[in-house]
Amino acid sequence: MTKGLKKNLLAERQSAYLYRILAETESQPAIQRMFRHLEREANLQGEIWAAKMEKSGIKPPLGYRPDLRTRLVVSLVRRFGVRHMHLILAAMKVRGLSVYSSAPAGHPTPTRLQDVGRRHRATGASGVLRAAVFGINDGLVSNASLMMGIAGASAHGNIIVLSGIAGLLAGAFSMGSGEYVSMRSQREMFEHQIGLEREELREYPEQEAAELALIYQAKGLSEPEAQELGQRLISDPEKALDTLAREELGLNPEELGSPWGAMFFSFIFFSLGACVPLLPFLFAEHPLSLILSMSLTGATLFLVGAMMSLFTGRNFAWGGLRMLLIGGGACLATYFIGKALGVELGY
Repeated sequence: MTKGLKKNLLAERQSAYLYRILAETESQPAIQRMFRHLEREANLQGEIWAAKMEKSGIKPPLGYRPDLRTRLVVSLVRRFGVRHMHLILAAMKVRGLSVYSSAPAGHPTPTRLQDVGRRHRATGASGVLRAAVFGINDGLVSNASLMMGIAGASAHGNIIVLSGIAGLLAGAFSMGSGEYVSMRSQREMFEHQIGLEREELREYPEQEAAELALIYQAKGLSEPEAQELGQRLISDPEKALDTLAREELGLNPEELGSPWGAMFFSFIFFSLGACVPLLPFLFAEHPLSLILSMSLTGATLFLVGAMMSLFTGRNFAWGGLRMLLIGGGACLATYFIGKALGVELGY
């Protein structure tokens, strides 16, 4: 109990310290004012925890001295700016960062509970499609380059097939395990932050409403409108936590992501891409299989590049041609490097 009170007090003092630094580095007056207000709110919340400590007969620590991690983050913020440090700052209990992901002018600020966080929703399908396209591209380029390098070094088709299978399995397991660790770490961080919001909502709901009002003011609402919206949002117990997660943390609680799902899809999509240059070697004799593999790889590179244009907004044909040139260039480079090494080593 004592340890928890002290931890909460120091967390609020750390937040207040960071808000002060963010206000000093911020150039936009509205956002600067928001951070100043959030600093005061964090200090007030810190006083609440200090009072609880005194009530329990514990003397609260005097002042706040930033630890090594906090000093490092501050130096990075001053060097790179708040936008580039968004996730790290969120992990350190800094709120109001959703103002940096606001839509451009003309996008309406939410005035109803149903509208809060709407921009974070309905992204699941496009996210899966994007993961599929990029996963296939990774598997295709990496395994095709590996196999072309081996083909340049050796004329034995069975060696090329073996290298392709090894590249597929090694790459797929590496990508899958990497995605699992990455998504697991991200989810744990998000769950921790949402848990903190749940505790703060229970301890001081009025201060949370005030923080939301500050965020909406920074987004363009007048002070009375922002305060009214903040009170209205917090007054709905069912969606209060959801609102705080979306607007203070910039998170969508419904889409924290599944580590197992990320691992599975990464493994599958990478494997599908890696299979493309390998298939001709399973059904045709070398060197015909090499020609078929290069042709199939080139056609798939063009198709994948064209699909990527859905996310970049570029021309369909240009996206395909660019991917063909980049991926094809990588394959040719490894082929000639393999050929040079093969000659050097006597293969």
